[in-house]
Amino acid sequence: MKLKFQLFLLFSCLFFIHCSNKDSKEGYKNGMVVSANSLASQIGIDILKNGGNAFDAAIGVQFALSVVYPSAGNIGGGGFVVYRLNDGSVGSLDFREKAPSKATRNMYLNDNNEVYIEKSKFGHLASGIPGSVDGMVKLHEKFGSLDWKKLLEPSIKLSKNGFKLTKNQAISLNSVKESFLKLNDSSISLINKNDWKENDLLVQNNLYKTLERIKNDKRAGFYSGETAQLLLNEMNQGNGIFTLEDLDNYNSIWREPIIGNYKNHKIISMGPPSSGGIALVQMLDGADKLNVYKYEHNSKDYIHLISEIESRVYADRVTYLGDPDFFEVPSNILISDQYLQNKFSTIDLNIKTPSSEIKEGQITMNETEETTHFSIVDKFGNAVSITTTINGSYGSKVVVDGAGFLLNNEMDDFSIKPGFPNMFGLTGGEANAIEGNKRMLSSMTPTIIEKENELFMVLGTPGGSTIITSVFQTILNVIDFNMNIQEAVDSKKFHHQWSPDVIVIEKNTIKNDIKEDLINMGHKFNERSSIGRMDCILVNESSKLEGGADKRGDDIAIGF
Repeated sequence: MKLKFQLFLLFSCLFFIHCSNKDSKEGYKNGMVVSANSLASQIGIDILKNGGNAFDAAIGVQFALSVVYPSAGNIGGGGFVVYRLNDGSVGSLDFREKAPSKATRNMYLNDNNEVYIEKSKFGHLASGIPGSVDGMVKLHEKFGSLDWKKLLEPSIKLSKNGFKLTKNQAISLNSVKESFLKLNDSSISLINKNDWKENDLLVQNNLYKTLERIKNDKRAGFYSGETAQLLLNEMNQGNGIFTLEDLDNYNSIWREPIIGNYKNHKIISMGPPSSGGIALVQMLDGADKLNVYKYEHNSKDYIHLISEIESRVYADRVTYLGDPDFFEVPSNILISDQYLQNKFSTIDLNIKTPSSEIKEGQITMNETEETTHFSIVDKFGNAVSITTTINGSYGSKVVVDGAGFLLNNEMDDFSIKPGFPNMFGLTGGEANAIEGNKRMLSSMTPTIIEKENELFMVLGTPGGSTIITSVFQTILNVIDFNMNIQEAVDSKKFHHQWSPDVIVIEKNTIKNDIKEDLINMGHKFNERSSIGRMDCILVNESSKLEGGADKRGDDIAIGF
């Protein structure tokens, strides 16, 4: 009898696995969440199953990631939302961090006008005013349908009761142990005396208390009261420059998204202070003008042309992009046909243009890379694309004593000195110089695509300076090379950002003979183990949802 029961269980499990795999390939019709962590994705799906919309699920996933994905998920950072409602209307929310009011242009320079790079990367001076909590509150006020407290309860339970670490998470936490010990006086939950192991339980009691305050008091639970005082105490202890007024005055901003087109597809992406949307639309226009679809995927000609396009676009990023509340960004000109025709007309299939000869276009005017992205579509047809960050892995490595959350190191995304590269090698200019209350330039590229006026794709990725090029190439993989969404995500990526003049490429992307041909043309290579971690949703020909979760991490797509 016992043997029969065991056989029944075995065949039941096999049947379930078969059906799950079948459903996954055919797609889902009621909703999907794709994020960097299985617990966060499941929380989002549960919210959708309980009648919530994509915005409710996004709020649940954001707070869940602040608990279960500490290297990038956050309440101490910021990010961007791009959304599309089921009636076709679109918009975006900027909850990017801001420089403290006491920030100054030369705050990271010594008396000899030399960059003191450690100050912009580690410790209290590296942090901008966090925007994530305000952003989620504003998202809920405008689009939320479920009770705010219910959306935070799953994350609160995870912080209080703990969750089991994956192998990757254990390795990651151990790798930054020394930095944590150096920058934090008190013991913090992210440090394990004997090092972390897979399946160890991570309990975060101080973060639990902070999330409780946010649950009960929304914005006031973070930007004022006990949490704010703990944050200011931390800043005072570490010679930081946050003030209570900085916290009181922080506000997320609803902005118009950047709109472009590629082969009868409507591209909806984030505008400044993100460089992502403008750069993405520029790159897609270059791909269209040069007919890159005619060349074999990741062939010599394809890699050459895409790299030439990317390098020209990143040259513009240096000069013309910054916080639009402080700098007049010529967005419409940068994505105009005439401007881009001039920009890409100098690309030659047989000649590599040195970066030293590539300049920004002429206009007459009167991001380790630990970000995280998640994509959500609900049964009503609403779509949300969110990229959020604390910049480097575990941000500034400072955990707010008594509050349990990590502070970002987003100040490094400013031009700490015009012409000097940041932690991702991106060079900055005057448009992105440090000013108090200014938002720093970003590469985050949350994107939604329509096909024939219907929702088609929701996508984005972490990856610092490689974010834009990863999104760009994933779009081409689907539209031009007919890959399904998982194939498009899995596909090897490469990246060129103008300076340094080198193609960053994932290992085993191309054959040696192709690489040699490109080197003979003048291209240089820098190999990496991975580029990006795309988390995407595709609406297939059957109008069902397919998820593409990046296998470069612990990412997972869950649908129902």
